[in-house]
Amino acid sequence: MKTINEMFEKLEGTFECDLGTVHHFSDGMYAKQMHLPKGYTALSHAHVYDHLSILGKGKVIVRTDEEGAKEYTAPTCLEIKKGVHHSIEALEDAVWFCIHATDVTDVAEVDEVLIERK
Repeated sequence: MKTINEMFEKLEGTFECDLGTVHHFSDGMYAKQMHLPKGYTALSHAHVYDHLSILGKGKVIVRTDEEGAKEYTAPTCLEIKKGVHHSIEALEDAVWFCIHATDVTDVAEVDEVLIERK
């Protein structure tokens, strides 16, 4: 069985679409808001810090190598542990937020600081 990260490496760049991403910054906090259309999968990635994710609308499946596939229905909040590769599949149109504690305020630097590199 392939790991989440192996699936990502095979499919990276295959299913690109505009997620209507909105970036929110506050004192020491960053939130990335994405609109995931039904059938879309946000492919695997991992973060360098534990963080919270909030499903504000819709229904999704979150897949990790550690816990397999879990279905969530909005509204819900879950913790994503650092170093855990995860993907999000939208079973319905969904609104997903990733919430990070960081002092970074430049959108161009956010992924560079928060996404774990191989």
